[in-house]
Amino acid sequence: MRRTLLATGLALLLVGTGCAAGQRTPASSPAGPPTASRQDAGQVERTLASLRKVDDLPLYEMTYVGDYDPTVGVSGTPEASPFGCSLFAAFGDRSRPLFARNFDWDPNPALVLRTDPPDGYASISLVDISYLGVGADPAGDRRLLNAPLLPFDGMNERGLAVGLAADDGATARPVAGRPTVGSVRILRLVLDEAATVDEAIAVFGRYNLDFDGGPPLHYLLADAAGTSAVIEFVDGTMRAEKGRGAWQALTNVPAVGVADSDLRRDHRYGVLAEALDRSGGAVDGSTALRLLDSVRQAHTRWSVAYGLRSGEVRLAPAGGGERAYRLPMS
Repeated sequence: MRRTLLATGLALLLVGTGCAAGQRTPASSPAGPPTASRQDAGQVERTLASLRKVDDLPLYEMTYVGDYDPTVGVSGTPEASPFGCSLFAAFGDRSRPLFARNFDWDPNPALVLRTDPPDGYASISLVDISYLGVGADPAGDRRLLNAPLLPFDGMNERGLAVGLAADDGATARPVAGRPTVGSVRILRLVLDEAATVDEAIAVFGRYNLDFDGGPPLHYLLADAAGTSAVIEFVDGTMRAEKGRGAWQALTNVPAVGVADSDLRRDHRYGVLAEALDRSGGAVDGSTALRLLDSVRQAHTRWSVAYGLRSGEVRLAPAGGGERAYRLPMS
């Protein structure tokens, strides 16, 4: 399933700048062995040396060199919070499919993470590193080697994107014989293993999700072919509902099996829906960030737009400004 882009190294290039200035469960002690890493000493050194602060959010960037085990380590389940998120996928311009989201949460440091595992797809993702147990100064902290386990949103080299949002009504009933993973960890498995929405739904279906200790979640998926789906857990059972038009959106209200007129009663969903209707779902990165700004909340930590065919990533941190990245697509 994996392509080879080793000739370009990690193959994820920073193409522009322009930025302005509860309890967590530690993954491991800073001096102890990392949980997820399957790196040699040189790869660990190169990974930690790549960390740099790029914004006063604070926002960091790091390139993960080498392999990791996505099935072990921290649970990655956030604490309960009243905060929410806003996400949408837009396919009105079939040559320029797009996935975008606001991450609305506690004022924690964030990390733009590049990964290129030897047996999975290269990806770029955003991580709230407070859930790694990392302190105010993360430089040299080996707990950063668990960062691949906790993507809160991201896109891989095949143009598959995924993001999460709190859904207070969700319940996940375990299915016998399936391994259990954290409700954030599942995003890593999707980014590493899935090239399409159908493949991503299948990844979800292979695991039980653990919502214990944090808010239940639901998820939006989108791919480069213009397919999207919401995944929710209704009465304990996973359900996937694909988008049927030029766009699909998700906030913090249940969406599967709910009439569009009812969804629009949620303010943020209604604002997104009206704008996406007006544009026919044709949205570029700049327009997406402006639309996300229209539903920004006081606790929005970042807004991000992923170009599912171009590989362009446009990130607007809470402090203002914008950063641009490009993930070579295969």
